Amino acid sequence: MTPYALLQDMESRSRRFASPLPQQVETVSTWRGIGFMLGGEQYVAHMAEVVEILQLPKVTRVPGVKSWVLGIANVRGRMVSVMDLNGVLGFPSKGNWRSQRVLVIEHNDYLTGLVVDAVLGMQSFPVDRESEAENVSDGLKTFVTKAFERDGRVWSVMEFEALLQSPEFLDIAV
Repeated sequence: MTPYALLQDMESRSRRFASPLPQQVETVSTWRGIGFMLGGEQYVAHMAEVVEILQLPKVTRVPGVKSWVLGIANVRGRMVSVMDLNGVLGFPSKGNWRSQRVLVIEHNDYLTGLVVDAVLGMQSFPVDRESEAENVSDGLKTFVTKAFERDGRVWSVMEFEALLQSPEFLDIAV
């Protein structure tokens, strides 16, 4: 057998017993957020907006403020103003004290705790499933502009930064 024939034989045997190349899979970009319940509806907030999730801490009431301002709390040495998000938006609360959680948002070096009915954990959505938010009540249109659809359910995206800068939120005095 010639050296060239020997190389051809080795090549054919190698190809016959070689494992196939891994299948090329197209990666899909995902959008991640924290899911929560509010007024019986499910929402999601971008992961970068939520600093921490807490059980309702002990709050100190503040006189002369609207009823949805629950007070202030000391969380690890930092002052957090705690607000009932259902009250801010005019929703009836559907949660009980055991399921309620506080989403802590940091904006301009201030911490704000927003009480929601329940937290549904981290949610991931393919970015190609993003759509414009539909059937949003008038009070929410400035804070909910997009949504994601997954498994037949629509998750409206709550923009906390827009909420914290809104005149309705900033006007807390009675």
